[in-house]
Amino acid sequence: MKPAQLTRTAVAISLVVGAALIVVSVLLMPDFSGGHRERLEAIAAAQGTATISALSFTASQLFLAVGLVGVAHLVRSRVPLLATLGGSLAVLGTFGHAVYGGVNVLMLAMAQDLAALDAHAAVLARGEGGIGIPFMAAGLLGTVLGFILLGVAVWRGGLGPRWVGPAMLVWVVVEFVGSGFSQWAGYASGALYAVIFGALAHAVWQSSISHWQTAAEVGVDTGSRSERVGV
Repeated sequence: MKPAQLTRTAVAISLVVGAALIVVSVLLMPDFSGGHRERLEAIAAAQGTATISALSFTASQLFLAVGLVGVAHLVRSRVPLLATLGGSLAVLGTFGHAVYGGVNVLMLAMAQDLAALDAHAAVLARGEGGIGIPFMAAGLLGTVLGFILLGVAVWRGGLGPRWVGPAMLVWVVVEFVGSGFSQWAGYASGALYAVIFGALAHAVWQSSISHWQTAAEVGVDTGSRSERVGV
């Protein structure tokens, strides 16, 4: 497989795997509606599913970063500013969420120490109210702004079906506004997320290989064609 084909395949697979891991994480996530102590108790009550949820969320951020950078690359020739800003912010969002995912993994160990839940809860509270703030802000703002800008870039760049770009903007509203009013909005957000990333993966898979070739690869292909026709 040539490097350009490998890159295109990696981006398409990353979009699918990243979205799938997010959906698994959301479906298996314990009840995090209470305070830190209540969250730790919820994890302790469902240690197996909580572990899969935390690990899936953390691992998903690597795949999402690769996939979203690939999407930004694909539309950059048509909307360079939007694609660059959207892709950069989206990667910032995955970085912030990866840090938060690390905290979730640490909470798995904390939840096994039931005798010290109050101490663990206090540590988590201090972290979220202090050194964790920049990372939490990066995860939230990077995802929201990155998804909005990439959605506009996808729409203006004509990548995939015409509904994909607007659907990315709708997802932001459903996920970050609707989820605060109804539990069903969370499920709707997950379903819409999977559909969006599936459509983006298909668009990447069907894209011309020329979008993924480096200048060196283009030169090699041009030279090979010239040799075949005797130029």
